[in-house]
Amino acid sequence: MEELLQAWYRANERDLPWRRTTDPYAILVSEVMLQQTQVERVVTRYLDWLERWPTADALAAAPTADVIRAWQGLGYNRRALALHRAARHVAAHGWPGDLTELPGVGPYTAAAVRNFAFGDDVLPVDVNVERVLRRTQDAFTGAAAQALMDLGATVCLARIPRCDACPLAARCPSRGTRDEPTRRQSPFEGSFRQRRAALLRAVTTQAKHVDECDEDAVHSLERDGLVVVDGGLVRLPA
Repeated sequence: MEELLQAWYRANERDLPWRRTTDPYAILVSEVMLQQTQVERVVTRYLDWLERWPTADALAAAPTADVIRAWQGLGYNRRALALHRAARHVAAHGWPGDLTELPGVGPYTAAAVRNFAFGDDVLPVDVNVERVLRRTQDAFTGAAAQALMDLGATVCLARIPRCDACPLAARCPSRGTRDEPTRRQSPFEGSFRQRRAALLRAVTTQAKHVDECDEDAVHSLERDGLVVVDGGLVRLPA
């Protein structure tokens, strides 16, 4: 199956900027940004980020407040802090043999950096790759990772798979099957997540007096290291 998949990929590869580099820092930035965020939203932000901080050393030297400001709009702001801490670790100690030692790097992200940056024959399994593996019941090497991601993102869809366009359909035991809908995340509108985001967005431009702020949101953001309370003011970390 892998040969069929690779032939399809050569004709259908998505043109994504992080596929044009093997720099582990650039790959790490892309993978952290892509966690729970759509590709279309990430492309421009990824390019802007690397223009501002092109290396781990550059990001490591940046003030935390600037990193949080630059992340606004991508959501899940703790990822920005984790990426910043990871860059500081790399700047101080180099890339560890076990990439999961880096803040915010779990098994999937570690496998992605090992594959796309260091050329290791490991298969990073995200939700799209997992779906293709489960449906085809076949094994693929690390060289097929990007092809599997594209197939899962554009053809082997969860709810309405495009089996008529799939290069593996003739040999796929799951042809025509659909996944059951997954439990959706609660709506953002009116949620505590929205309250947190609104407060963080507000203090990125100017410190706010604590009495003017959503108390629960302040405590939550402070626990995550995204704000500090100093002298009665809520502001970004230095």
